[in-house]
Amino acid sequence: MKLLTKEIEKTIPALYNQESKGMDAIVYVKFFTPFSSWTWYATEYDPKEQIFFGYVIGFEREFGYFSLDELESVEGPFGPAIERDLYFKPKPLREALK
Repeated sequence: MKLLTKEIEKTIPALYNQESKGMDAIVYVKFFTPFSSWTWYATEYDPKEQIFFGYVIGFEREFGYFSLDELESVEGPFGPAIERDLYFKPKPLREALK
């Protein structure tokens, strides 16, 4: 599965576009690991550098940057480790975390 389609890429605002919105920032794409609890909620994206900004649930819950290349390079025990939530619809972060 392609983690980031051209259609989704066109909708995500540039980096720093939603920086003052905090939990009201719109999440445009959700990535997750099916075999663990890690989840990435992307709110902004730089297509040139292939860097997202968003909210990450992993060892901690925090805002931060993450790389598309890095997400695509991770391999799990049975193939690709990170998937895109195909049913996720853009919504404010506070709603996405419910």
